[in-house]
Amino acid sequence: MRFPVVLGSTVLAFALPAYAEVPTGKPPQLAPHRAVYDLSLAASKGARTVESARGRIAFDFTGDACEGYALKFRQVTVIESAESGTKTSDLRTANFESGDGKTFRFRNDTGSGEGPAQSVDGNAERKANGPLAVRLKAPKRDNVSLDGEAVFPNTQMRDLIVAARAGKTTLNMKIFDGSDDGRTVYETLSVIGKRIEPGNAAGLEEPARQEGLAKLARWPVTMSYFKPGKKDDTPVYVLSFDLYENGVSRALRLDYGDFALKGEMTRLELLPEKPCQK
Repeated sequence: MRFPVVLGSTVLAFALPAYAEVPTGKPPQLAPHRAVYDLSLAASKGARTVESARGRIAFDFTGDACEGYALKFRQVTVIESAESGTKTSDLRTANFESGDGKTFRFRNDTGSGEGPAQSVDGNAERKANGPLAVRLKAPKRDNVSLDGEAVFPNTQMRDLIVAARAGKTTLNMKIFDGSDDGRTVYETLSVIGKRIEPGNAAGLEEPARQEGLAKLARWPVTMSYFKPGKKDDTPVYVLSFDLYENGVSRALRLDYGDFALKGEMTRLELLPEKPCQK
């Protein structure tokens, strides 16, 4: 699953693709699914105090390892504060990453109910021993060369699951997800917590109790996003979640700095998987 989120006028996309259960040692495979998370205020700090927040994340993730994976996503968030009143953000995104992780199509539309939505639309391609080539259609047509070490969202999360299975506690990666203005590569630091064994259902919401998850291990993960070359500074954004071995995530926490949201899983549907015929 992949969750783009709105931070001021900037769209930050963070990836949480779901992976089908496979034996340890084999590459994780993405599993198609639909999920809904209800958002509420977790914390507020700083000069711009947020008094309340509510919203919802919903997405539809389909595809297979041969042809690639497509995501349709929407996040609506309503923030209330004494300083700025009530503000609503509405983000819709659609993207497609090829099964081999070499190409990525993306479109993000961000609206606030005031004027037309702002759009970022383009394609990106990873080439061996070369820069990351981005072709933008919106907000204006342009060709951009970015850091060739950057990977796309599904590749990042596949590597995160591999690292968790191997008992690693940190993972550093550069990621391009089409967020911001479609020209930014973020540096990420993921901190992986202690493995939670299958069958530990303490505190789980009802959708997380279904059979498809009960037999899987999970790990608490905190993923921090930094602007290029700014990894010693405060992160732009921090995402925390419980990551199951099949990639499904629960217990979201979206930390924007001045305030943080929590996301409770209210619905999860694991869709039938299409065999990959290579």
